[in-house]
Order: sequence, then C-alpha cells, then structure tokens
Amino acid sequence: MVREDKWFTLKDGRKALLRNPLDEDIEGVLEYLRVSAAETDFILRYPEECEKYTYEGEKKLFDEWKESDCDFTLVCLVDGKVAGNCQLRMNNRMKTRHRASIGIALMKEYWNLGIGTQMFEEMIKVAKTKPEITQLELEFIEGNSRARALYEKMGFRIIATHPNFIKLKNGKLLNEYLMVKEL
Repeated sequence: MVREDKWFTLKDGRKALLRNPLDEDIEGVLEYLRVSAAETDFILRYPEECEKYTYEGEKKLFDEWKESDCDFTLVCLVDGKVAGNCQLRMNNRMKTRHRASIGIALMKEYWNLGIGTQMFEEMIKVAKTKPEITQLELEFIEGNSRARALYEKMGFRIIATHPNFIKLKNGKLLNEYLMVKEL
C-alpha cells in the first residue's frame, strides 16, 4: 500500500520525512534494525539475531509491502538517516478483518522528538480509510513506560497480559501487554 510522503518538524526543529520504504532505504533499515535491537530490551530481537536480515530479503519485503492491500509500512528519515519505522498489518480473514495491528520502533537518538506520535497518526488515518477495520491492536513489553504513555495518548487501553512473554539473557522474565483502540 502506497501513501504520500509527509514532512513534519521535530521538537528540536529538524525536519523529518515519513514515507513508504524505498530501495535506497534498505541499508539504512538494516542499520536501524541492528542498532535499535542493541538499545533496549523492549524489542523482540537481540542484535545478533539481525544477522539474518539481508539486502535481498529487505528488498523482497519492500516489494511485497508496495503491492499489499493488508500491510502498510512507513520509514522515518531524519537528515537522510533511517530513524525508525512503523507498520500497520491488516487481516484479510472474514472473521478477523475488523482488526489491524500496529508495530513501531525508533533508534534511541530519535526518542522524544514527536516521531512516534506522527507515525501513529498516519497509521490511524490509514486504518480509518478501511471501513472494515474497527479495532487497532498492539503489544508492549513490561517496563516500557515511554511506549505505554504514547499508546495511551493515542487512545489505546490495556486489555490483557501475556505473562513471562520474553526471557532476557540474564534470565529475567517480562510480561507483554495487549492494547486496543476502537475506531
């Protein structure tokens, strides 16, 4: 699914661009995946798990996203660098097509600049163009208070807990919380 580019101003005054990922963004996306995985325990991968991601694999994904009626993906560029991405995944099964899920992540140097809010606003706008979608869903990991605050600001509420969802290298277990927003 393709959408118009959107420029906006960050809280620090810089300009940022939200757009569908282009082939020229692949190397930046691969870097973003590696870096973001090392910066927080709230992403569901460790940096060494990013070794499996390749240019060819990302290109295939980008091409699939462009053609998909069920997936919508944006990257955020700041000063030409990939800062993060977000995705809206819609369901095409008859019984669950009223639901869509959102995923989002940013590199730490771009936290608290307003990018997450902009990404969510775009995801919600896209979801609202699909009359069959009446519910948005997302998950976050226990302790991720910044993400929770953003999600609540955007109208999501916690509806369930998945206990011991992830196990960190140090053995610590963390819960996952499911949130929904009715449209």
